[in-house]
Amino acid sequence: MKLNLRSLEAFRETMLSGSATAAAGRMGLTQPAVSRLIAQLEQEIGFELFYRERGRLSPTPEALIIYDEIDLAFGGLERVDALARDIAAFNTGLLKIVAPPSLSESVLSTILPRFMAKFPKVRIAIESRSTETARAMVANRTVDCGFVKLPLDRSDISTVTLSTSETVCVLPDTHPLAAHEVLTPELLRGEPLVLLGAGTWTRRQIDDAFRERGVRPDVRVETHTVGSACALAAGGLGVAVVNALLADNFARPGVSIRVFRPQILHEYAFMTSALAPMNRLAAAFLDEARNFFSEQTR
Repeated sequence: MKLNLRSLEAFRETMLSGSATAAAGRMGLTQPAVSRLIAQLEQEIGFELFYRERGRLSPTPEALIIYDEIDLAFGGLERVDALARDIAAFNTGLLKIVAPPSLSESVLSTILPRFMAKFPKVRIAIESRSTETARAMVANRTVDCGFVKLPLDRSDISTVTLSTSETVCVLPDTHPLAAHEVLTPELLRGEPLVLLGAGTWTRRQIDDAFRERGVRPDVRVETHTVGSACALAAGGLGVAVVNALLADNFARPGVSIRVFRPQILHEYAFMTSALAPMNRLAAAFLDEARNFFSEQTR
């Protein structure tokens, strides 16, 4: 048996309002149309739902039994309808993001408040994982989206480039090298350095830059976040060589930021799984991230 939803609605409205005429008004139909829908339902289920006496409808015992289930079913449909409208208006939902710690502590702290001001009922979950783990989480959709440093050679991940920034040196204002606008491996010869951990793409580029200039870098401290590198440099432990985009967020009084040459660029991208379409919340967050980064380049 496949019951007609409109017939069930006509029955429910008649039970709620007490007459086919009132039900017709609630449904935007005529009274005869509602009566036909009820008659159709009775034919489909094989028993009468109302006694018809002098134009009035009185529910049968069977109608009273079936009404509770129909009312419960329609209540569920109304909840689904309300939920769908909430999702469409971004009044609910959870957005899962994975990002490097340095980005979570800097750029994301600016993008997220702007995004959540527009969608205050959306919840955010941020994961800070290793690069490979972050890529895997996006590819298999454990998270909705993430930020990644390019290059990225994976067919199961889609990327949108957001930012390209230079490499800079962070050092105290009182350091003699702060007098230079541009710092090179030659100028950094013998200087204690604070660099991000070995093995990353950027670290290999920095090591190559020193080697090509015939300079052996004096790596005093290795760390894994731009924030800690900048803090260590500010404390006088060495000159930090880091991403300009992130270094700007950790700048503080008494600290100078100088361009590093040869030029080493850092590209950050927004990533989602290539195995499924980007969901609506992730797309809205991408728009906010694009707006932020476009403002940084003006």
